Amino acid sequence: MTQKKLYNITTFGCQMNKADSERMAGILENMGFQFTEDPNNANLIVYNTCTIRDNAEQKVYSYLGRQAKRKQVQPDLTLVVAGCVAQQEGEQLLRRVPELDLVMGPQHANRLDSLLDQVFAGNQVVATEPIHIYEDITKPRRESKVSAWVNIIYGCNERCSYCVVPSVRGVEQSRTPESIKAEIEDIARQGYKEVTLLGQNIDAYGRDLPGTTQTGRHLHTLTDLLYYIHDVEGIDRIRFATSHPRYFTERLIKACHELPKVCEHFHIPFQSGDNDILKAMKRGYTHERYRDIIAKIRHYMPHAAISADAIVGFPGETEQQFQNTLNLVEDIGFDQLNTAAYSPRPNTPAALWDNQISEEEKNDRLQRLNHLVAIKAGERSQRYLNKVEQVLVEDINPKDTTQVMGRTDGNRLTFFKGDLQELKGKIIPVKITEVRAFSLTGEALSLVSA
Repeated sequence: MTQKKLYNITTFGCQMNKADSERMAGILENMGFQFTEDPNNANLIVYNTCTIRDNAEQKVYSYLGRQAKRKQVQPDLTLVVAGCVAQQEGEQLLRRVPELDLVMGPQHANRLDSLLDQVFAGNQVVATEPIHIYEDITKPRRESKVSAWVNIIYGCNERCSYCVVPSVRGVEQSRTPESIKAEIEDIARQGYKEVTLLGQNIDAYGRDLPGTTQTGRHLHTLTDLLYYIHDVEGIDRIRFATSHPRYFTERLIKACHELPKVCEHFHIPFQSGDNDILKAMKRGYTHERYRDIIAKIRHYMPHAAISADAIVGFPGETEQQFQNTLNLVEDIGFDQLNTAAYSPRPNTPAALWDNQISEEEKNDRLQRLNHLVAIKAGERSQRYLNKVEQVLVEDINPKDTTQVMGRTDGNRLTFFKGDLQELKGKIIPVKITEVRAFSLTGEALSLVSA
C-alpha cells in the first residue's frame, strides 16, 4: 500500500446500491482510507454494480478496462467489483478482467474489511456465496447530511420472469425492528431529518421473522414497523420504497394517513397495464387490482404523490397490450414514472423466449410512453400552483446558486431563494409560484423552520 490511502466508489443502479455504497465507504474510512472524487487518484477503487439493464453492465466493463490498464503500471492499485454484476458473474469476472482483486456480491457489503484483509495478504477473492446478513455496526459515510437510507429487508423471494434481482440479491432477510429503530435513533442523533426505509420488495418486510398475534396475523409487517419507529425524536419525515402491488394493504394505507411523519408519497411499480403481460411477467396481480390500490390511496389521501416503474416491449407485447399500459398511465396520472424498454437479463426465463420485440419497436414505445408521462406529470403539477408546500431543504440549486433546493412531502423537487447555510435540514413553508412536469419553484413564506 502507498503512504496515503485514497478510495473512490462508483455506484450504479438502485437506492439499495447507494445504501450499500455508503456502508462500504464507512468501512473503508474505519480502515484509514480517505475519499477522493477522482478515481485516477485512488489506490482502492470500488465499482458497485447493477445488472438490471444491459447498458449499466456494459458501462462497468468499460470503466474497469481503463483501471485494469492503470493497474498494469501501478500494481498497488486495488480493484473491487461489488453488487449485482459481481454476484451474477462471479469467477467469470476474474477470467474477463484478471487484474481484479475482489469480486463480492451485495450480501457481503458489511464484510468488506475482512475480505480486503485477505486481498492485502496477497489473495484474489470471490465472495458470492449466500450468507446470513449479520447486523451491521458500521457507520455509513452518508452522501446527504439531511436524508438517510435505512435498509430494512434484503433480497427478494419474487420470481418475476424478467428480473435478475432474486438470483443476485438472494432470499428475503428482514432486520429486526429493534436494530432498525436503533439505527434510526443514531441517525437522528447525527442531525438527519428524514429517513427512507429500503427494500427490494419492502411490503414483504417481517414475514421471515418469527411471531404472530392472537388473531393469527403476523406480528412483524411494514405497517407495524412504521408505528414502532414513528416517534423517534428528531426525525421529521419517513419514506419507504419499493412496494409490490401484491402485498400493498389497506392497513398500510391507513397507517400512512394516520402517522403525520410518513410522507404521502408512494412508489408502486405496475410494469404493465395489460393482464396477459402481467401474467407472463409473473407479477401476481391484475391492472384492476393495481387501480384499486391507487383509488384507495387517493380516497384516504387525495393529494398523495404516486410514482411507479413500467416496462415496454416485454416479449410478445402487442400494440394493443402496449395501449393498455398507455391507458393506465392516462387514467391514473402519475407524478413520476421510471420507464424502461425490456432488456433480456442472464438467468431469467423471459430472456430465452423466442417472441422478443425489435429494438426499434421498443424504442418507439418508450418514446410514446415518456411523452404521455411528461404530459400527465405536468397536469398533476398544476395542483401545487399557489399552494403552500413544506419543503425540506437539502442543497443548493446547481443551476442558480442564489436558490436552495429541497423536496416536498410528495417528493417533488422545489427551488426557492435562500441561504443554504441557514436553511439546510430545515422544513420551510414555500408558496409555489411556478410548476413544471417534475419540479416546482416558489417563494419562502418564512425562513424559520415550520
